[in-house]
This record gives sequence, C-alpha cells and structure tokens, in this order.
Amino acid sequence: MDGETLTGRFVTLRPLRVGDAALTHHWRSGSRARLLNQAAGSVEQQAAWIRSRPANERNFVIERHDGLPVGMLSLVGIDPVNRHAEPGRFLIGDELAVRGLPAAVEAMKLLYELAFDRLDLVRVHGTIASENRRMITWQRYLGMREEGRMRQHYFIDGRFQDALIFALLVDEYRRDTLPRLEALIRLGQVAP
Repeated sequence: MDGETLTGRFVTLRPLRVGDAALTHHWRSGSRARLLNQAAGSVEQQAAWIRSRPANERNFVIERHDGLPVGMLSLVGIDPVNRHAEPGRFLIGDELAVRGLPAAVEAMKLLYELAFDRLDLVRVHGTIASENRRMITWQRYLGMREEGRMRQHYFIDGRFQDALIFALLVDEYRRDTLPRLEALIRLGQVAP
C-alpha cells in the first residue's frame, strides 16, 4: 500500500492500515453506511480485505489533526494509461467528532488534489445508489455530472436500486469544484 499522507488545514488522509480493521468495520456496519457496498462480515474479514488491496488503490483514514480517526475515503481503479480513477468508500464514521469542521469537504479536496495534481488524471468517476440523495446532492454541488444510469444495479435494504453514474473532468475540477471546496473550507471554524 502507498504510504503517502495528505495533509490539509483541518484533516489528514493517512493510509489505511490493517490495525484500522475494527474501527472501519464498525463504521461500515453502521446505518450511515447502508447505501455503500456491503461491508465485511467480521473484523477478521475486514483485516483480510485491507491486506488484499491492489496497487491501483489508495485507501485512507480521515483523521483530525489531533490524530482522532473520523472516517475513510479511497481512490480506486487508478488507471495511469487512460488517466482516470474512482473516488469511493467515502464515509464520515464519527459525525460528532467533526461537527463544526469542514472535514468532509477538505477530505474530498485532498483526494482530488491527489487525483488531478499528483497523479495527473483527467477524469474521476463513480456510481451512487439512486436513493442516496444526500451523496447525489453533494456530488452535484461539487461539480460532478450525471452521465448515465445502470438499472437495478445495487441490492440494498431488500430491494434493487439503480446506480447513477457521475464523473468530473480535470478542467471542471479546476474551474468549478476547487473554488467551491476552497470557499467551504474558508468558512470552516478553527480546528480544536
């Protein structure tokens, strides 16, 4: 796994480690994660999943600057030839710990900086369950554009849901997304 740590004003993205299995399993098993892909069935399975991450992924734990882990975020399917990847596994697992901080906003900014500035990608893309309205609204605000729909793609809560396909191009990121992210971060309070 890549050992690169990404540091912002309010949060740090540090590489996911096997020692994070219990915490990330707890977050992924919670109600806030129900619209994500199914979580591992046990802490041991979560640890095995972490150990098995391929080289074309960057998996992070989001930490406040005091070292408290508050969430997770990944960049997966990194394709240096076609210059695209998929942000995913985005979950703030401890909402109370980030209340008043632009943690989610800054985490996305750090991930986009990795994708577009350090890895020189031209596109990030992904799918969102059609009933995950909060994430759809968030991604649209950030400049992601809906490109399509895969019908009955996810089986969640005992029924099928469509997957909406979203993407962001590097010029859209620089023109629209980055200024929005920076404005939201400026509005953030001073970190505790």
